[in-house]
Amino acid sequence: SSESEEEEEEWEPKSKIARRPRLPTKTEVKTKKAAAPRSTVASKMVKKVAIKEEMDVSLPIAPVEDNKMQFLKPKEENAGTKPKSLNQTPEVPKKMELNSFQGRNQNSLVSDEKPSTSLPVVKQEKCEEFAFDEPPSKKIKLNACPEGKPVKNLGGKKIKEEFEMNWDIVQALSEITNIEPWVCANLIWLFQEENTIPFIARYRKELINNLEADALREVQHALEELRTVAKKTHTMIQKLKKEGKLSSCLLKGLLNCRTLEELDHVSAPYKTGSKGTKAQRAKQLGLEPAALSLLQNPVELNLFSYIRPNTKGLANIQEVEAGVQHILADIFAKDKETLDFIRKLCQQRYISIQSTLAKVSSKNGNEKDIDKFQLYHEFSCNIKNIQHHQILAINRGENLKILTVKVNIPDGVKNEFCWWCVNERWRPKQFLKPEFMRLLRSSVEDAYKRLIYPLLCREFRSKLTSDAEKESVMMFGRNLRQLLLTSPVRGRALMGVDPGYKHGCKLAIISPTSQILHTDVVYLHSGQGFREAEKIKRLLLQYNCSTVVIGNGTACRETEAYFADLIMKKYFAPLDVVYCIVSEAGASIYSVSPEASKEMPNLDPNLRSAVSIARRVQDPLAELVKIEPKHIGVGMYQHDVSQTLLKATLDSVVEECVSFVGVDINICSEILLRHIAGLNTNRAKNIIEWREKNGPFINREQLKEVKGLGPKTFQQCAGFIRFNQEYIKTCCSNKKNELGSRALLTKAGALGKKKSKLTSCASQQPNPLDQTCIHPESYNIAMRFLSLIGGNANDIGKSDMQQKVNVVIQKEGLEGTAKRLNTTVHTLQLIIDGLTQPEGYDIRTDFDKPDFKRSIVCFEDLSVGAVLTGKVENATPFGVFVDIGVGKAGLIPVRNITEAKLSKVKKRRSLGLGPGERVEVKVLNVDIPRLRITLDLIRVL
Repeated sequence: SSESEEEEEEWEPKSKIARRPRLPTKTEVKTKKAAAPRSTVASKMVKKVAIKEEMDVSLPIAPVEDNKMQFLKPKEENAGTKPKSLNQTPEVPKKMELNSFQGRNQNSLVSDEKPSTSLPVVKQEKCEEFAFDEPPSKKIKLNACPEGKPVKNLGGKKIKEEFEMNWDIVQALSEITNIEPWVCANLIWLFQEENTIPFIARYRKELINNLEADALREVQHALEELRTVAKKTHTMIQKLKKEGKLSSCLLKGLLNCRTLEELDHVSAPYKTGSKGTKAQRAKQLGLEPAALSLLQNPVELNLFSYIRPNTKGLANIQEVEAGVQHILADIFAKDKETLDFIRKLCQQRYISIQSTLAKVSSKNGNEKDIDKFQLYHEFSCNIKNIQHHQILAINRGENLKILTVKVNIPDGVKNEFCWWCVNERWRPKQFLKPEFMRLLRSSVEDAYKRLIYPLLCREFRSKLTSDAEKESVMMFGRNLRQLLLTSPVRGRALMGVDPGYKHGCKLAIISPTSQILHTDVVYLHSGQGFREAEKIKRLLLQYNCSTVVIGNGTACRETEAYFADLIMKKYFAPLDVVYCIVSEAGASIYSVSPEASKEMPNLDPNLRSAVSIARRVQDPLAELVKIEPKHIGVGMYQHDVSQTLLKATLDSVVEECVSFVGVDINICSEILLRHIAGLNTNRAKNIIEWREKNGPFINREQLKEVKGLGPKTFQQCAGFIRFNQEYIKTCCSNKKNELGSRALLTKAGALGKKKSKLTSCASQQPNPLDQTCIHPESYNIAMRFLSLIGGNANDIGKSDMQQKVNVVIQKEGLEGTAKRLNTTVHTLQLIIDGLTQPEGYDIRTDFDKPDFKRSIVCFEDLSVGAVLTGKVENATPFGVFVDIGVGKAGLIPVRNITEAKLSKVKKRRSLGLGPGERVEVKVLNVDIPRLRITLDLIRVL
């Protein structure tokens, strides 16, 4: 290992815990007033726990007088007062627990500022309802909340982290994610209670300040990183303690670490096999008192007394001075204040990252690979301005040994730092002799050059790479979401075509309900095109199929031209045939997977891919969830980023999309069901087995009868599972007829056991609310709201329901109605949405459908200034790739995508376009030799 990697012993990483933020509090009088009632309230709550202990709850909101809601809210700005609670805590390492945040500011739950949740603001005198010092309250249901609203007293709930550190996890998480501490505190608790992201994003909005799923994933990832650091830190502490290497200074440095990079820096010298740093070797020679004396009492220091002619390292005055210099440099490089100063100095200066063509690669490298990195052969950019894709490109070039990368810190930083160290931070307490002053300056320069500069470079590179990887993964997630939520094309038969040359084009015709009607192979590109056209026409007419779906793989361009030519000649008359191109990424992998073999056991794998291509248009979500997300191919540098992070994020996006769309429990596949929030492979399998054994589910309550679906799982998944009321009514009537006939034809008691089972099934009544997005925990509120507006549950989704809702909301307002029902605005809005959305509502109808065409445009036909319509294929931080139907996607540079050009109607998660969106573009440049097209965005269609 390099020398810089060895020089790390008791370094204290940068940490902001030393400067605990001042949290405003009320006056001492108000605090005392609040103290007495707390214990009373807590004791009452303990009594209620004994009665209502069995209730399953999760929402930390408590209804109190005047229908006001209490929960962790933004702190109130009240400058000029010091918090009492800060002085009450002893000087010990702060624990990673929610209470460490809450206890510091007991009045932070009260604020005159409304969060964006539009929740009623708690009055100041209500803060006494929280019991901070009481034991954790259990899951309860208050009598004051007749609708059965789950309640949790976060004020008394102490969430103790497994490993304690010197920093508060809530504050650390807030600083990393730039999200309010009260939201972070709630999220830590929600995640610890095993709530899923879709459930939190839809049903706990008031606790998370209405954050979206992407932000929740970011917080969850940051929380996992902090806990990983804490766990590895304590593992290292135990190891060093066992080896006898742990000192109080080292312990403090380890407990201050917030990142894995900091932990590696502090613990590197103590790892097994390390030969020790220069400073450690100098300390073993007994030179540490001399180094400390130079700083504290230089008048009495005599370096000549340390000379030992027969000892290596102490043989002469030069070796003694070198040893003292190494110890001083080590002290300087691991001092927190010194590192904070140099980091702050770097933030104010121009720090650049530079890449150049490596000398070795220029001689021996592959010219094609070297040409890919042409932009970075002589590249330099400020680290504050460099783009994420540039960082990933530079890192890839460096890994391939094509580029040499370095961080350039100007000499001015070194000069100012050395002056500050000698004259300010490490200025000796007494007069120094000239030779000692020279030694001090040399030590500072040695510390900067050998220890601090490499540390800064590693920190800058690590931070840039980490941010770039996270952005790449988030971009992949956004693209995947856009693709999964592509609007389905229902109600028509489709012909899927998997193009090919030698082995022919595989055809599959599927019915409007995704059933396979016919499969075949045609050879369109081997001189038999005309004869095969007759077969295709016959199949299209036989199954009344007028839509052809072509995969974008090998021979796609030729197959598209073939069908476009036949359509232009009206060969398929009287059918008005159209076609579209769809990505076939992952289709080949899926066709040979166990899931495909189970679903289509008697079909050749090559034909399975054609079925998959057709189904991707008919129901993109149901088909794409069968494929591992990373194989769908809508990302950037996906092989260069953390695969663990990528898989976790993409799986979470799939779960979010499937949950928000919802599934019909009685007809959905096992593969789709396992992606619902709260469910997994085993639970989905148990649901399917229950359905096959007992018939269709009648209502959501029946889910509790399935093996493995406990109260927590039911809470997480129930809101995302739908029940088709017409289908259920038919099944119920059939069951009643079956029950009656069996009772007449069989003797009493002969089928007693079975009869009782059938009777219990028959007693299950369908609930119209089960077809909505309303969660069962809010059914009571929904029914009271229906009574308020004079509506009927059987009128859900009808125009009359919308009119009745509008009358009440216009009269009392959303907040007034929520107050009257003793609920939150977000819960009421969700209930209104569920009651007014038409039956069979699908959120994907707001997204774009595939772009159907009848003719083809050639690459040579393009001209600068031409205006075309296309579909977004992929989005990256540097631009958007658009399929304009010429066989090669054009690029819209990110500078040409402005807010004014984006659609105002569609709600966007970010300033950008996603796969599947239809756009109108203008051709700016056509590079025929390189097959490159540059486009300008005109508008989003």
